[in-house]
Amino acid sequence: MGNADTKLNFRKAVVQLTSKTQPIDSGDDSFWDQFWSESVTNVQDVFALVPGAEIRALREESPNNLATLVYKAVEKLVKMVDSSCRTQREQQTALNCARLLTRVLPYMLEEPEWHGFFWSSLPAAAENESVPLAQSLINAVCDLLFCPDFTVATTKRAGPERAEELSSLDSCEYIWAGGVGFARSPARVAAHEAARAELLRLMLTCFSETIYKPASHAASHHNKWIAYLTSPDNRHALPLFTSLVNTVCSYDPVGLGLPYNHLLFADTLEPLVEVALQVLIVTLDHDTSNAVNEESDETLPDNLFINYLSRIHRDEDFQFILRGVTRLLNNPLAQTYLPNSAKKVNLHQELLVLFWKMCDYNKKFMYYVLKSSDVLEVLVPILYHLNDSRADQSRVGLMHIGVFILLLLSGERNLGVRLNKPYTATVPMDIPVFTGSHADLLVVVFHKIITTGHQRLQPLFDCLLTILVNVSPYLKTLSMVASTKLLHLLEAFSTPWFLFSQPHHHHLVFFLLEMFNNMIQYQFDGNSNLVYTIIRKRAVFHNLANLPHEHTAIARSLAAGRAKGQLHHK
Repeated sequence: MGNADTKLNFRKAVVQLTSKTQPIDSGDDSFWDQFWSESVTNVQDVFALVPGAEIRALREESPNNLATLVYKAVEKLVKMVDSSCRTQREQQTALNCARLLTRVLPYMLEEPEWHGFFWSSLPAAAENESVPLAQSLINAVCDLLFCPDFTVATTKRAGPERAEELSSLDSCEYIWAGGVGFARSPARVAAHEAARAELLRLMLTCFSETIYKPASHAASHHNKWIAYLTSPDNRHALPLFTSLVNTVCSYDPVGLGLPYNHLLFADTLEPLVEVALQVLIVTLDHDTSNAVNEESDETLPDNLFINYLSRIHRDEDFQFILRGVTRLLNNPLAQTYLPNSAKKVNLHQELLVLFWKMCDYNKKFMYYVLKSSDVLEVLVPILYHLNDSRADQSRVGLMHIGVFILLLLSGERNLGVRLNKPYTATVPMDIPVFTGSHADLLVVVFHKIITTGHQRLQPLFDCLLTILVNVSPYLKTLSMVASTKLLHLLEAFSTPWFLFSQPHHHHLVFFLLEMFNNMIQYQFDGNSNLVYTIIRKRAVFHNLANLPHEHTAIARSLAAGRAKGQLHHK
């Protein structure tokens, strides 16, 4: 009953705020403190008790009160940092401030005129030390992410003398998980993980300013929030980056592998891993090298997260990252004897973006992946998701990132060599059954994408065939199934009506012919299936050699193709 009363009090405060058209005094602490008191204890309550429609109404009718609410919430967070956020009450207050800001900020960011508001100074700040509101918020959140007994376990002995000032604390000693650059694995505390996740969600909300801008503006203007977080001005940049990477890559959803353990025990780490992964890829997507500040024409500092990522060089660090990524990528694909007995996580989209960024910014990592046998542990999940997403237009972005990763990796000899490893079907995929290697799997999945995917995938055909061309000199033995699929593609792409329908369609035929030439030239002995299929389908090559080249004949071919298409539609 008491809990209901406190929620009612919180709701009354919200109603009072949204119904007043007159500005409420920022010095009225008794009123403002109602919003971050202990009356609410979880983020769901905040979202339920502060409806979006009321926030919008407040923004339109009483912008001063909305501004004061945000100012006071940020100010409160800063005060929590100043007091080192040691007591349970202070920690609850800090979380409630974070929850409220997470709820309110998107409604402010969706209006362009509010964007500048966050880069104005706190009213209480003195003239000589005016810090923009956004910087105060990011600083406070970063400090709180390394707050002993709140988001990290303390390393000092108990007692009043052990308390460290948050502002002077060396956060490198409090990295969240062992792994890259940090050997020790701190003990896990569920409450700390939950607090980190809530603070990271607030950070992600701040970064979301970009999605409320027109695409053209977002591409030419940097995101100030991310630029500040990843700049040398943020003293926590290195420990935060390391904590995010290590948290993601050390996560093992299955653990000891006890069946159904995920149904018996709540996994507090998964929400943290998910938001950590999202913060990581958002920040790594913000490359400020050679970028200029639009306001001051000064060159922006480099993104330290990208800088740190590019400087990872130890093999054990690469192994830790690769194992972590492949573990999570393969987790949803794992088959168990008991249905639903193992925990499944769906982080594949974010993981693929992270993997792409790592290969892009750290070539040493990419070469390590290619020389490692684990490269196939990346390939199979990518092919699974490509096959699974081929007919879903909403997942076209996932298709692109998967294909681009394979294109990047296929440029190196090692992938082609690794593809000769025999493939045993452990992953459920709706593809023809075959006995062969990973190269056969690659061909069969690509054939499926090209022949049964949706229209928006056509721009990827060049990339898919380029991947096959890149690996073709190293493919020792293609199965009969894969060989037949390749000849079917040649047959489809070399029909006159398709070939002449677009000026670039002949490239697809060139790629396939180049692939056949490579395999016959370099791997003739083992590819009897392919040679046999080529001989059996020799009519395709004869037709290709005798393509119509007169204008009238070409027009006739195109007309026949259109007529055939209309018949299919009927």
